[in-house]
Amino acid sequence: MLDPRGIAVSTRSADAVAACERGLWRMMSFYGTPMDDLSAAHAADPGWPLPLLMHAGFLLGLTEPSVVPGARALLDRAEPMIARANHRERDHLVALHTLLAGDWHGACHEWEALLLQQPRDALALQWAHLFDFYRGDATNLRQRVARVLPEWDENDALHPYVLGQYAFGLEECQLYAQAEETGRRALGGGAKVPWAIHAVAHVMEMQGRHPEGAAWMMQWHGDWAEGNGFSGHLGWHQALFALEALDHVEALRLFDAHLHADPAQITLQRLDASSLLWRLHLLGADVGARWARLVEGWDLSDQIAGTFPFNDLHALLALIGAGEFVRAQAWAQQVATRAERSGGSNRAIARDVGGPLMRGMLAFAQGRFNEAVETLYPVRALASRFGGSHAQRDLIDQTLLAAAARAVDRSAGRALLNERCLGKPETPLSAHWASRLGLRRAAR
Repeated sequence: MLDPRGIAVSTRSADAVAACERGLWRMMSFYGTPMDDLSAAHAADPGWPLPLLMHAGFLLGLTEPSVVPGARALLDRAEPMIARANHRERDHLVALHTLLAGDWHGACHEWEALLLQQPRDALALQWAHLFDFYRGDATNLRQRVARVLPEWDENDALHPYVLGQYAFGLEECQLYAQAEETGRRALGGGAKVPWAIHAVAHVMEMQGRHPEGAAWMMQWHGDWAEGNGFSGHLGWHQALFALEALDHVEALRLFDAHLHADPAQITLQRLDASSLLWRLHLLGADVGARWARLVEGWDLSDQIAGTFPFNDLHALLALIGAGEFVRAQAWAQQVATRAERSGGSNRAIARDVGGPLMRGMLAFAQGRFNEAVETLYPVRALASRFGGSHAQRDLIDQTLLAAAARAVDRSAGRALLNERCLGKPETPLSAHWASRLGLRRAAR
């Protein structure tokens, strides 16, 4: 039997295949979660391993340590079924075991091998694209999708979502005009594609088009703000446009609308909350009790520490923001110790990038501004290894600007502002940092 992309599946149940297809659409569109669909697929054919593999991969893609045991249990349930599976499904099991072991690079290598054989394996593409993003691999965010996109039928229901992925990869490679055109094309056929909305928002952020960016988010508000798992992150993007205009009130309104500290939030949502509050903190905004509420619901147990440096840093910022400096220092040490003991792809990143970033942020928080600049500035060259997007990693530069404005030597701040203002037009935010650095105006 074949799936809608002509890929062989090891089931004869059309109902199981249809349910998996709905689950795959949810994974690529972020509308709801795929669990009910995958449960229906499993019920339609209890001996088919793919629904269990998809469920496990979805959980692992959340980078949420608390769900790892559940993912492991799903893979264990799938193991006895794998004898009846085809080669592609067995390869997905191998890739997920690699991911479970913490080897994100290895998992992406496995998915690439699958895509070379079957360019329309949307499942392999979705997971590889997600972990390219987590790993900060801008080259593969673009090229991995480029290697398969010409093989896709434009009438395929998932084609707009692949276009959205390609748009984001183009943006992260600073091919802004192509990225925007591709993102708009993904949205032009009527499909709801939050990842494409996201890609164009990134273009406008990187080009300093904050009034246009705010209007873009409002134009597509109905497609992302309700019922979509990506709404928190897209709300964060909308708040960045407000911050570029120094509109703290609007940024906090958007925080409360999309990123409020809810105990049900997962870590991915908390990262954006921490990032936005930290940027507001750097600008001297009063965020009230939001830091404390954010920390209150954040799982900072020992098994969480050291699993992903990007997450670890944002947890540190939340502790600093809440005024819990003793816990923040203890967390930084805990992360360093756990990361060094762990295997997988993140050990070197934690040592070379995550550790210096955490030390620099602590120095800034404790008023050691010269040390903060000296610690943070060199790591900029390695920051892409830290994961996330250019816009997310801009938090490092924002902190450097704030530290340089209060350091004895402000040359690093001046250099950063020169770089920033050649990349996009002068905005109220860049003018603010120019003033804080004692410059007459931001560079052009």
